[in-house]
Amino acid sequence: MSLETPVLIGLSAVIISVYDAVPKVFTLSGADHGVFKAHEENTGKSQYALPFGPFDPDRHDTLELGLREWVRTQTPVKPGYVEQLYTFGNKGRYLYREDKGPRVISVGYLALTRYLDDVAKTDDTHFWADWYDYFPWEDWRQGRPAMIDGFILPQLRDWANDADSNAARQERLSRIQLCFGTDDLGWDNEKVLERYELLYSARLVYEACRDKKIECKPEDVAMSQPMQFDHRRILATAIGRLRGKLKYRPVVFEMMSESFTLLELQRTVEAVSGHNLHKQNFRRLVENSGMVEETGKSTKRGGGRPASLYRFRTDVMLERQAPGVKLSPTS
Repeated sequence: MSLETPVLIGLSAVIISVYDAVPKVFTLSGADHGVFKAHEENTGKSQYALPFGPFDPDRHDTLELGLREWVRTQTPVKPGYVEQLYTFGNKGRYLYREDKGPRVISVGYLALTRYLDDVAKTDDTHFWADWYDYFPWEDWRQGRPAMIDGFILPQLRDWANDADSNAARQERLSRIQLCFGTDDLGWDNEKVLERYELLYSARLVYEACRDKKIECKPEDVAMSQPMQFDHRRILATAIGRLRGKLKYRPVVFEMMSESFTLLELQRTVEAVSGHNLHKQNFRRLVENSGMVEETGKSTKRGGGRPASLYRFRTDVMLERQAPGVKLSPTS
């Protein structure tokens, strides 16, 4: 990169909530990307982006305050919990005047919020998307996704066998094993970014073909929705971070109503983790953790018999080092 090439800092927000056991990410079109523009190829699919805006050192005292300003400007959402994710700076992330222009460095943030009816209304410019539309292979709640064995692994093995050398072939096979848990290695639900990067390398996601300016086979990239720029990579980073954080911090309560049933809490954890949990084990663990307390009220909103309502005990943060939800997947 030339010393004359300007560097611009952007701020990207991955705003996550859960509604009716569906993990949601807030997406929009027409965000303020300043001088940047999306690739214009027609995929036949609407390509949305994460809320994004440039950092203004004259107006923003800190990066996070700048991020919160862009979220407030572009969305109806008011996230509570916000944490910095990662800095994304790959060359070619944004195009400007035929690949010429500023190098864009984006600081990504994870933001959690409750899914409220007054911010649920959407239109053609913004909406809450199911994050499994972008990563369908990550949802194991109905068992191992059929696309893994029926499509992804065969395509990845063909890609490995097409390597230029045996060493490169072995390296690719090792990545497949680690990312998709083949050869009895086991599935690691936190490796969301690693799996996406592997599929990108094998040109099984649309963004890889778009960025490399090559023609995609529609059948190869039709299994998932693309996003503008590298925002699906940022989203993958956020999902992996959140899945890991569930295990040692009570971040799940940032996405819960003030009062909730234990089943609603379980369904929220399952939605984020991508696995079903043992009901009795989960209930016992939560009740014994001291993280929740009964409100003395009950509800029938889940149908059937009345269920007790609980609330998060904020004092738990002062009582222990790192409370979280230990996961015991049923699959």
